[in-house]
Amino acid sequence: MGLLDAYPESAHQVTYLMGNRGLPRSWRYMNGYGSHTYMWVNEAGERFWVKYHFHTNQGVENLTADEAERLAGADGEYHRRDLFDAIGRGEHPTWELSVQVMPYEDAKDYRYNPFDLTKVWPHSDYPLIKVGTMTLNENPTNFFAQIEQAAFAPSNTVPGIGFSPDKMLLGRVFAYADAHRARIGTNFHQLPVNQPVNNEPAPYIVNGNMAYQHTGDAPVYAPNSFGRPYADQEGPVAEGWEADGEMVRQAYILHAEDDDWRQAGTLVRDVFDDATRDRFVDTVSGALAGVHPEVLERAFQYWHNVDEQIGARIKDAVQANAAAGDADPAPETILREPATNART
Repeated sequence: MGLLDAYPESAHQVTYLMGNRGLPRSWRYMNGYGSHTYMWVNEAGERFWVKYHFHTNQGVENLTADEAERLAGADGEYHRRDLFDAIGRGEHPTWELSVQVMPYEDAKDYRYNPFDLTKVWPHSDYPLIKVGTMTLNENPTNFFAQIEQAAFAPSNTVPGIGFSPDKMLLGRVFAYADAHRARIGTNFHQLPVNQPVNNEPAPYIVNGNMAYQHTGDAPVYAPNSFGRPYADQEGPVAEGWEADGEMVRQAYILHAEDDDWRQAGTLVRDVFDDATRDRFVDTVSGALAGVHPEVLERAFQYWHNVDEQIGARIKDAVQANAAAGDADPAPETILREPATNART
């Protein structure tokens, strides 16, 4: 079994990226997805699982593979400049923020693992609920201070938002903040770009390299006898699931439809229209031009596993292009894997 055949977890994402939406005309014309599953807890203490969606209000517009190839070679900063210039002109792009909400108990016996990062929830099961609108209305004035030193991390949450038993998310919760400490410095949270806008921070973190904010002689330990408040909650948190052994077990066992090929096949057959499928075949077959024969056979098997018909069309297109001399053969000594990097 080849590499692509053995690790199909990203098949849905790769299929999405090789389709129309993998080549956005600009960042203003593409959607964004939170991917991970998070927890919400309401005032009554009821817990729910949620997924975040940002849908562009500019409309989804995409490039063809040929257009994208020419643009990448001619202007590597096109997407960034397009967004910057649009904001500068006052054409502030907006995205509608929606969430899918799953009752807490549904996750235990849903037809596939709802915490699997590589899966999406069908809107027919959990419809989108509009939450608000995100507007980009200001450009940075200093790229280093306001962009390079920004330290986003999924561990930056507010009360009422928790995490799910998604192993990838749990890894990112601690790893992102660790990466920022190594990349920017111990006290990266003190930089203006990383501080809350409307709340004065009151951390119990003390000293460290380049600390320029401090709490004077206030105690930095808890409990203390000097009146400084501190979080004194003990035991399981409201936004947690660690005490629910059944939920933890269900998160890491196979569900009825935990098939890594299923959603990719559904995307090709039921979501793509004929024109999109045609462009998809062109894009994939073009990306496979000149690939070493042994690797090429594994790629054909990969797309056959996604959908037999689309796999056959991709194979025919690659062979037709090679026969017509459209693709230069790769040197026999070089193995080149098809690109499979994807957002997850």
